[in-house]
This record gives sequence, C-alpha cells and structure tokens, in this order.
Amino acid sequence: MSTRREILALASGTALAAAAVPEPAFAAGRADGWVATWAAVPTTIPPGDPLVLADQTVRHVVHTSIGGDQLRIRLTNEFGATPLRIGEVHVAVRDGSGASTDAVAGTDRRVTFGGRGAVTVPAGAPLVSDPVRLPIKGGTDLVVSIHLPESTPVTTLAAFAFQDNVVASGNVTAARRVTPVRTVGQVLFLSGVSVRTHGASIVTLGDSITNGANTETNANHRWPDLLAARLRAARVERGVANVGVSGNRLLHDPNPPAGSAAEAFAAYFGHSALRRFDRDVLAQPGAAYLVVLIGVNDLGHPGTVAPANEVVSAEDLIWGHRQLIARAHQAGLRAYGATILPFKADTLGFYTPENERKRSALNSWIRTSGEYDAVIDFDRAVRDPADPLRLAAAYDSGDHLHPNDAGMAAMAAAIPLRLFRN
Repeated sequence: MSTRREILALASGTALAAAAVPEPAFAAGRADGWVATWAAVPTTIPPGDPLVLADQTVRHVVHTSIGGDQLRIRLTNEFGATPLRIGEVHVAVRDGSGASTDAVAGTDRRVTFGGRGAVTVPAGAPLVSDPVRLPIKGGTDLVVSIHLPESTPVTTLAAFAFQDNVVASGNVTAARRVTPVRTVGQVLFLSGVSVRTHGASIVTLGDSITNGANTETNANHRWPDLLAARLRAARVERGVANVGVSGNRLLHDPNPPAGSAAEAFAAYFGHSALRRFDRDVLAQPGAAYLVVLIGVNDLGHPGTVAPANEVVSAEDLIWGHRQLIARAHQAGLRAYGATILPFKADTLGFYTPENERKRSALNSWIRTSGEYDAVIDFDRAVRDPADPLRLAAAYDSGDHLHPNDAGMAAMAAAIPLRLFRN
C-alpha cells in the first residue's frame, strides 16, 4: 500500500483532463456565513437489538475541510422513534492523529442549543447548535463528545465511518482524555459540523466509493478528503461535505430479499439518493457545488442483495441523474457528473456483460450530453489502460470495485480545481 506521503503527493499533483461544458451563471461563492466543513449521513439500523448506551459519552473524531472563526454542531435523531435525551455536548481540537481522541488543552468548548446544554432532540428531527467560538484552520481534527444520560438505543447512525470513535463511561464530555469502554467504527447521533467563514461548500453525493470504503482507517484518505487538501493547498476557500453512503443507490431504498443475509446490514445503505437529496445535499450550509458519483449499486444489487425485479436500465439511471441535476439547479447549485468506475471481475458479483453495457451507456451520457455543468472522469483516472473494463492494479483495493488509498488519490487529482473557483 502507498505511504501517506505518496498519497498526498498524488492528490496535489496535476489534475487529469476533464470534459466540461460552459458553466451557467450560478453564484459560486457566499459572503461570510455558514459553510459545511464535515458531514455524515444518518441511516436507520437493521432489524434486531440495537446498541444501547446509558450514562455514557460517545466521542467522535471529525476531520474538517475548511476553517472558520466559529462552528456549529448538527445532531440527528432522524431515524429515532422516540425523543433523544442529550445530557451535554462538548467540542475541542483533537490532540494527535490516527486513533487518538485526546483534546488539546484550552480548546474545550461547551455546546449549547438555544442556550441549553441539556436538550431533547425530537423523534425524526435534527438539532443545530448555537455558534461556538473556536477558531480553527481547515484540515484541523475536532473531537465532538455527546453524553447520553439515560438508556438510549442507537437507532440513528452513519454505519461506516472509517474512523475509530469511542464510548466512555459517565459524562466525560469535557475531559482531555477519556478511557474507552468500546470503540465504534460508526458515527452516532452526529451528522454535521459547519463553520463561519467566507466561501462555499462542495457536496459529494455517492455510495461506498465516496464514503471511503476499503481505505485506511483513521487516515482520511477518502477522495473528498484529498480533494479538500488540494483545495486548501491552492487557497481555494471551499468546504467539502461528504454525503456518500456505502451501499447507496440512486433509484431504490434498501430492500433485502426475505431470509437473505442482506437483512442483517442492508438498512445501513440508506435511502435512495433521490429520496435523501434535500436533507443531505440542499440542507448543507453554504452548498454551492454538487459532485455526483452514483449508480454502480443500482447495477449490482439486484439479484445479489436486492430483488432481481429491481433491475434498472441505463435509461432509468439517466432519468435519475437528470432529476439530481434539475433539483440542484433549482436550488442554485452547479452540478458536476462523475463517471462510474470500472468493475470487471469484481468479487461482489456485480459484473456482467449487460451491466457493463449499462455502465458504458451511462458514462457516455455523462460525458457527452452536456446536461451536467461539467464532467469529472473518474473512470479514465483509475482504469487499467490494458483492459479499460478493470480497475488498474495499482488502484485496486482487492475486490476489483473499490479503489485503494492510491486510487482515491488518483480520483482526487482528476478533479480540476477551476470548477470550484469564483
């Protein structure tokens, strides 16, 4: 596997060529205001007994993309059937890297919601905090600590964080260092952090490839993270809100066949991109740009972890993409389409000649239709020149569908930064 230095070097390298059409006259920036710097998409949980926390603190590590002089926290109980009782929330700058959840001395701040430290989040709702005075630079890691004072089933979460978060006993939200009783690779009851700054946010809508599947845990090697690093290096003031969800589809919600193994995990795949678009994209503070990479699960899930009668055509996928474009444009966002990566010989059972034909047709439409405001050609960036239907070996995580860390860096390097300048 490539070293971290090699990966960041790739991410800051020359961008590959991308086909683009003339940009419409959308407002690309914002005056000083609130901009999303980090996001996690909430989903529900599969059937069965949930994790229950009682008089415990969950401490999350949050890797910011853009800095500001104040910040806000967004909690979520959007899949909870009952109100969520929060005892206290604190935020601080993280001390260290990797799996560390320590806080830098002197940076701890109590978070309030309408002036209250202890609050109840209604069932089915989010809750946005008051502004917190904690100036940070982009790329800073935060620790966000949430105390759950009473028995609380975890029914709203982001299932695949690719970051080790921890649970500790009691209310230790203000502690510099906590003693974990459990490590979780999930994000619990937390869905966003925004900062007050000059700039705007890029929202990356996608599936596991955008979410960061198969990348190194605790390393922030998802392609949206590496794009954010390139933007900071180029002094382009843009936040990146990663709203990728592993297993997500454009057109269908999770629907595991009765009695299948998928019943134990399919709920984590989240609502379809069309269904969650307003919550996960349009509600992001300062959203001005949308990057869409989605469709491979629509091809691969039917007959594997979804019913065979949910097979879609290339025309169905194009229709769904057109809806995303229309809704983004209606809200004043520029919409950029990314081509679907190759997946020949994948280990998940997605590849068939017919699915390849559909992928090719969808990619051709993304590249040539002119309906997206610009095209980001991820397919070209990571495919094997000797066999363009496969991922290049240097970028293959091993399942022939998900890129490894170097592949994520190649994807980030393939995005022209000019698309996000004023």
